[in-house]
Amino acid sequence: MSDKKNKVKKIFDSIAFRYDFLNHLLSFGTDYYWRRKALKLTGLNSESILLDVACGTGDVAIEARRQGVIKIFGADFSLNMLKLFKKKSNWIKGNNFQMVAEKMPVKNESVTNITVAFGVRNFYDIQEGFNSFYSALKKNGKATIIEFRMPSNPIFKRLYKFYFKKILPLIGGLVSGDKEAYNYLPNSVEEFDEKIKLPELLQNSGFRKIEKYYLTLGIVQVIIATK
Repeated sequence: MSDKKNKVKKIFDSIAFRYDFLNHLLSFGTDYYWRRKALKLTGLNSESILLDVACGTGDVAIEARRQGVIKIFGADFSLNMLKLFKKKSNWIKGNNFQMVAEKMPVKNESVTNITVAFGVRNFYDIQEGFNSFYSALKKNGKATIIEFRMPSNPIFKRLYKFYFKKILPLIGGLVSGDKEAYNYLPNSVEEFDEKIKLPELLQNSGFRKIEKYYLTLGIVQVIIATK
């Protein structure tokens, strides 16, 4: 557990300074749409209290702010990511903190929404993370997960895997200077997609209503679980 936790922290601390640029470049800008669509599906409003877990440099939280959410908290294990979030958005100062999802220092039933974008596969214990989500959410609160997946169409899957495992690591490694990080990221997606069943884990934590959506030819999934 601790090995994975420390490895992930090291990777994201090292690529933080190029993280936003590479996200937008390697997704051809589609990452903006994924975040916007997922939050629209969630149904946030000005009364929402949002905790963005694995918040990185804050792009999900910033989009939620655009959609009218006022009370927003950001949490990430990478201190460098949190520092960049603060530089991008003065309003988050004092409301973002360093933590892991599995051990959240958050009061029970204190938030209406939890989001985690492209971060669940980096948890060292996903089930424990979802248990923490369930405890932190108010009744009828929602956990929204945005995560990569392998597309089901065999032809597109072959093309996607070539880009994801050959082109993306090459460009990501050159721009960030960290080849290990951009080899880990695509490898973690394929392994995650084969082994982890997110709806089942969410049900194990107590969530009952679980909605699932696929975006961009199935390369991204949005799962919304209601307490």
